[in-house]
Amino acid sequence: MSTEQSTTSDGFSYTLTRTLDAPAGKVWQAWTTPEQYARWANAAPGSVDMDVRPGGTWKSTMITPDGGRVPLTGSYLEVTENRLLVLGMDVPGKPAPVTMTVELDGEDGRRTRIVLRQTCDTAEERDMAEQGSTMLLDGLSAFLAEGPAD
Repeated sequence: MSTEQSTTSDGFSYTLTRTLDAPAGKVWQAWTTPEQYARWANAAPGSVDMDVRPGGTWKSTMITPDGGRVPLTGSYLEVTENRLLVLGMDVPGKPAPVTMTVELDGEDGRRTRIVLRQTCDTAEERDMAEQGSTMLLDGLSAFLAEGPAD
């Protein structure tokens, strides 16, 4: 469950901040465990693979609201357990990966402030990426609110 969200945009960058009603370790596991990630990130079952370490790779196939499938790939640039993920996302036609930063701050052992940041090349790319990141945070919030998996 989310208790707060704020959004700031600067040029072609955006920052989303949300407070989640879950400890940082639980949020980290949701973001870095393929089975959990697939449940909340609209990923096709069996499509998520994660080697969560600097230089490790990740992949998933996102299912769009209209039922389409979008393959995503990338690598982990920085990893600090329960605190920081810096992801490189491969984008066709771009010479370098697009970088997304995910920061976790366990506020009181029960709640976690999550901050997503990304810089894009155009306003259109920024708006699409921000919409996608907001959908990710919505899915993560709902997943965490469900409680433990059966």
